[in-house]
Amino acid sequence: MKLSKVFLDGAFKNNPVFIQLIGLCSTLAITNNLTNSVAMGVAVTFVLIMSNGVVSALRNIIPDKIRIPCFIVVIATFVTLVQMILQAYSQTIYSALGIFLPLIVVNCCILGEAEGFAYKNALIPSIVDGIGTGVGYTIAVIAMGLVREFFGYGTLFDINILPESYPGIGIMGAPAGAFILLGFLIAGFRLLLNRRAD
Repeated sequence: MKLSKVFLDGAFKNNPVFIQLIGLCSTLAITNNLTNSVAMGVAVTFVLIMSNGVVSALRNIIPDKIRIPCFIVVIATFVTLVQMILQAYSQTIYSALGIFLPLIVVNCCILGEAEGFAYKNALIPSIVDGIGTGVGYTIAVIAMGLVREFFGYGTLFDINILPESYPGIGIMGAPAGAFILLGFLIAGFRLLLNRRAD
């Protein structure tokens, strides 16, 4: 199994947000700010790498009939670790991500990789798959956060980029704006992939 292909498949060909359309709840909810987007991307990537590694390492021990509950316990362990670290060292980000941080446990992107890849493959490819999928998710949330914060508020990382008199495009800060932007980004991402395939 070629590790570069595993990585590229996770990040681009099977991008969880733009291609598979999974993990959309957090993608739409927390991306009105670039800081939140980066934090969520890093958190999801960490959980993906660690849970894929543990599931792969234990794949011959976990009974098939109870594999999903086992996956959820493994994922929940790493999500709790992320929560504790953020709560201890970055209360602002912890509060900003709110309920969407513990909801990483049931993110289809992570559970899908545990079930579809890590449970069937060796440790190193599973970790690489976790990295690739995490990078793909992070690309999606950062793209959303960048566009929404810039056009919605005229800032990036809460630093004014446009003049303070900039009124902002109100819909970009709203859920409706997230849906509209996601549709455009999905179309653009797929168009780029199709052009590269030709």
